[in-house]
Amino acid sequence: MRITKHEHAALRIESEGRTLLIDPGSFTSPLSDLHALEAVVITHEHADHWTPEQLDRIFEAAPAAPVFTTAAVAHAIEGRDVTVVHAGEAVTAGPFELRFFGGTHEEIHSSLPLVDNVGVLVNGELYYPGDSYAVPDGVTVPTLAVPVGGPWLRLGDAMDFVLAVRPRRAFGVHDMTLSVAGRRIHHARLQWATEQGDGEFHVLEPGESLDL
Repeated sequence: MRITKHEHAALRIESEGRTLLIDPGSFTSPLSDLHALEAVVITHEHADHWTPEQLDRIFEAAPAAPVFTTAAVAHAIEGRDVTVVHAGEAVTAGPFELRFFGGTHEEIHSSLPLVDNVGVLVNGELYYPGDSYAVPDGVTVPTLAVPVGGPWLRLGDAMDFVLAVRPRRAFGVHDMTLSVAGRRIHHARLQWATEQGDGEFHVLEPGESLDL
């Protein structure tokens, strides 16, 4: 299985010649080479994780690709194969087994309403939490995509999340709101947290891949 990081929160996962996309949002450049697209996962409704414009471009290349997401996103998508998923559920799309965890976005501020969020475990190998620190109870996480920056994120909480999950390997996502210097500082702290569980932290720039 190959994971390719795109800008901010978007991931491309490839397995057996098929592709899964996660969270292609407003900070992500238009994606290409989508003829083998099996499905799209959108963890929650915020624009940095999905936009109608991104989905329109994706559907031009793969009009039959199903979308797995929350009720709020599903309500905003019309005329497509959209399945609402919740924490505790599992679905299969081609070579991808998807298990969903969490359920709520981390709080940005008490004045703002909480929204639904689902983290996803792909093929028992990669856990992507969306905008959440929900630890998948009872599950070993070999590879963790850990959020690096955002209006809801405190670095110490992200470090505690990595310490709780104890992945064999981790890499950063959700990072376009940080400066280059800020990303380096956060990566260093998250590398330390990963190494406490004898794991390895990988720094992936947009377009770079990790083979599992």
